[in-house]
Amino acid sequence: MQTLVADHPLVSHKLTALRDVRTDSPTFRRLSDELVTLLAYEATRHIRIERVQVQTPIGRADGARLAGPPPLVVPVLRAGIGMLDGMTRLLPSAEVGFVGLARDDETLVASTYAARLPADLTGREAFVLDPMLATGGTLETVIGMLVSRGAAAVTAICLLAAPEGAARLAGAFPADLPVPVRVVTAGMDDGLNDRGYIVPGLGDAGDRLFGEI
Repeated sequence: MQTLVADHPLVSHKLTALRDVRTDSPTFRRLSDELVTLLAYEATRHIRIERVQVQTPIGRADGARLAGPPPLVVPVLRAGIGMLDGMTRLLPSAEVGFVGLARDDETLVASTYAARLPADLTGREAFVLDPMLATGGTLETVIGMLVSRGAAAVTAICLLAAPEGAARLAGAFPADLPVPVRVVTAGMDDGLNDRGYIVPGLGDAGDRLFGEI
């Protein structure tokens, strides 16, 4: 498993604004959308292409286009929905699946309550959207679902990550796994508190995106 922390001034600027407790939900949604598009640029660096030639107004030019089959984008409900537009803006041809997981506040164990995914992902690249890589349980489950369905590669895009979650994924999906697994994030924070929240973090991403329920 590979982890990439995006090192770019715009990424740092938008992440800092997301962390700010004074940032309201409409602004948080906009910033998340913009930040995901920046992260998606890095996350798609290894996406498959095929070489083509096109006719310009002047002559023939060598180029590239995305190779089929279309990639699959999988937001993790509910907070991942707030990242979907930013990703599909860059990959409008992608198909979208959904996985819903709820974490028990006492045990910190996530259980699946919804999964809408193709049964066969052979040869397809998948991108998972989850704002926070905290304990790693949620992403381990979702990535496992995609790998078991034959995905050619899986890349998770997270606004923030904790070392504990990154270490858990590295153990679950070692580098010698036939299916490449990557995590692209805007920041790697200090760690988790006793409630499993990332510190200093940015709070509960779902509540800040959509309001408390």
